[in-house]
This record gives sequence, structure tokens and C-alpha cells, in this order.
Amino acid sequence: MAKNKLHLGAKWIFRINSYIKFLSLWIIVAGILFGMLTNKIFNTFIIYPILGTILITLVCGEIYAQLAYRFWAYEFREDGFRSERGIIWKKYSNIPYTKIQNVDIQRGIFARIFGFSSIMIQTAGYSAQTSSEGYIPAVSIVDAEKIRNFLMKKIGKKDGL
Repeated sequence: MAKNKLHLGAKWIFRINSYIKFLSLWIIVAGILFGMLTNKIFNTFIIYPILGTILITLVCGEIYAQLAYRFWAYEFREDGFRSERGIIWKKYSNIPYTKIQNVDIQRGIFARIFGFSSIMIQTAGYSAQTSSEGYIPAVSIVDAEKIRNFLMKKIGKKDGL
């Protein structure tokens, strides 16, 4: 089966995540620099770097969003679900259908605004409390329901209950 791409709304997820990461880093750096400077030179040495930091964060966030979207793919094979993601370091996940326990569909505020859903594929024996082993960050609402129904039929459960 051919590899599937994410909904275009996934770029917003990647973009916002990158902004949070970059701004966290810049806040730490700015805190260190602010401690070194005196109030006399505040306007010259703080305002311009803050504006530059915001610009760099926006540019880097957009580059990251475009690349993360481009290199994220998933597919359903005869034996199970497979996903691949990563810009520099690739991560491949293979989940046999026999290991899948449940499929959840999530729609946060950005997902509702941009018309997509996230799919969480929960597996037997996965111990992480905050996420699931299989994750598709953004597919259309209709495709999310189709994927959920397909997987639930594959694992032999009706209506995901």
C-alpha cells in the first residue's frame, strides 16, 4: 500500500511545537544576557536582540514545520501499521495489527479550526502514560473515522468499545 501524507493542518502542529521549543531556548539565553547588562544600556542591547530573536524563531519554526511535514508518512501494510518521521534522524515504527488494543481520535482546538484529527493507536504492553505507541498527528476528519474503523475491524472489535 502507498505511503500516506498528513493533513496540511499538521504544519500548524509542527510550527507551534517549534515555536515553543525555540522560545524556551531564547528565554534562557535572554535571562543570562539580561543578568549581565545594566539598565543604562537596556534599549540598545536588549530591544534589538529580542526583535531579532522573534524573527529567527519565526523563520526557524517555519523551516522546521515544512521539513517535518515533508518527512512524516504512514501506511497500512498486510501485517500492520508503519510510520516514519524525522528530519535528520529518522524514526520508523511498526505495529502489528495483533498488538493493537484501541484506536482513539483526538481533536484539539487547532484541529477543529483547521479540520483535522489526530489518531492515537494504543498497543498491548506499551507503558507510556502520556502518549501512544502509534500516532498520526493530522488526518482529515473523514479519513480519521475510516482509519479507526479499518483498524478496529482488523483487530476484531466493533465500534471501538
